[in-house]
Amino acid sequence: MGTRSGKGLGRLYRAFGWSMSGLKATYVHEAAFRQELLLCIILTPCAFYFGKTGLEKSLLLGCLLLILIVELLNSAIEAAVDRISEDEHPLSGRAKDMGSAAVFLSLVNAGVIWLLIILS
Repeated sequence: MGTRSGKGLGRLYRAFGWSMSGLKATYVHEAAFRQELLLCIILTPCAFYFGKTGLEKSLLLGCLLLILIVELLNSAIEAAVDRISEDEHPLSGRAKDMGSAAVFLSLVNAGVIWLLIILS
């Protein structure tokens, strides 16, 4: 088995370490992730202020977390495409554009949720 296999708590500990490495790499190498993280840090206290119920608070916080998740996946797509080749290719461009579109839609989703809750 590979170095990432295993069972029990040891595997969970290693998986946590890999996750932290991924977050650190994304933070260091991706300006968009840093900007979105700052947005989430600023808006998190606002979610507790504007959310009247537990459901509203969870929606406000969940859509912020979704932005970061989608940005992580987009960054992973970009890194994998660039690893294969940095030459321009229609499929590479399409993959990167699709990842960017996913981030855009997560931002639109968050905006709609925040507006609906704040204006209600």
